[in-house]
Amino acid sequence: MATSNQKNTDMPNGHLHELFVDELRDILGAEKQLLKGLKKLSDNAQSDTLKQAFQEHYTQTEGQIERLKQVFQSLGLSARGKKCKAMEGLLEEAEEIIESFEKSPVLDAALISAAQKVEHYEIASYGCLVTFAKLMEHSEAESLLAETLNEEKETDLKLTDIALSEANQPA
Repeated sequence: MATSNQKNTDMPNGHLHELFVDELRDILGAEKQLLKGLKKLSDNAQSDTLKQAFQEHYTQTEGQIERLKQVFQSLGLSARGKKCKAMEGLLEEAEEIIESFEKSPVLDAALISAAQKVEHYEIASYGCLVTFAKLMEHSEAESLLAETLNEEKETDLKLTDIALSEANQPA
């Protein structure tokens, strides 16, 4: 551990390095967990527009996982995720929503609510990671993470648009 800390002091704001790597491992695990959740959300969505949005985000999430692997590579680290307890909880809540509202006309609105909670968690996580990368002058990692942050924000906006135009309208 001492050599790790010694090495980290050579970079700007190296005291953040362990936190940065831990957060990267957490979000990599979260993205992998999310793939299963997005499949379930898509399978349960009533509207074709919402189904398609979830399917598109599934494909986008696969790309985000690949991008995270590039971030690890840029840092000279192996891309190893860890179980994300926050994502696990958000996906458990999505399961409960599906069970509670599966026969209801508000199911799509409920699915969007669950999905936006996930998006907001991801936006917060990637926002912190971009800041850490910037502070440590990991410019390649910063650029890759900022790209994903922007995608997460776009997905959140898309879900809001679907909620306003379809899901939250009276049946």
